Amino acid sequence: MKIVFYKYQGTGNDFIILDNRENQYDNLSHLQIKKICDRKFGIGADGLMLLQKKEGFDFEMVYFNADGNTSTMCGNGGRCLVQFAYHLGIHRNQYHFLAIDGPHEAEFNLDNTIRLKMKDVNKVIQHQNHCILNTGSPHFIKFVRDIKNVDVVQTGREIRYSKEFIEEGINVNFVEPLDEDGIFVRTYERGVEDETLSCGTGVTAAALVSAHNDNGFNRVEVKTAGGHLSVEFEKMDDNHFENIWLCGPAEFVFKGELEIN
Repeated sequence: MKIVFYKYQGTGNDFIILDNRENQYDNLSHLQIKKICDRKFGIGADGLMLLQKKEGFDFEMVYFNADGNTSTMCGNGGRCLVQFAYHLGIHRNQYHFLAIDGPHEAEFNLDNTIRLKMKDVNKVIQHQNHCILNTGSPHFIKFVRDIKNVDVVQTGREIRYSKEFIEEGINVNFVEPLDEDGIFVRTYERGVEDETLSCGTGVTAAALVSAHNDNGFNRVEVKTAGGHLSVEFEKMDDNHFENIWLCGPAEFVFKGELEIN
């Protein structure tokens, strides 16, 4: 089978995108997706997405991790898919699309970066030296010093495959405060099973628990290895966050064709 693919990236988090509005890619197998995402034997990406039709929405986002498995929400992927939709000629002042965790809204900023509305968060589990919350995907947040020297892969893998998380998996984020409204985030992603240059839902989770205002409007600037993102939200209390927007770039890389078996 020949596939026509598009490569996009958001702060270094890269994705293969397929236009599946005619359902021609419905039968892609787990192994085919894994091979396509492989950086040595395929195109190479952190994940693969299908853009497809959905009644009542501008499109539907179907996301697979690099291991070929269906995944939970991907914030950087969502922004890239909005950019792809625009390039396909789907032009809206505000986009409404469906993802695995429910409906999302998105819009372009004046500088052509994209604002993506994330799901509300109603629970943050606090532990002595870390916290856990779900921003469309589950995240483990650990604050650290000297983040550049943290062994993200080794430590992240130990947490992700610990007895508590091995069955469902969890994304592990290491966070260092930079100033009163800025943080640096590095993430070990399940499904990729490695550090990625950026993780949208991870950045969102880290920003929420780094809120500098007691309650009300917050904006947290986030540095990642792949670039800069920002997260805007309303903090209701330590466990409740609403009107969460992930803001950042989403860029086309290249287009190609691939024969797969």
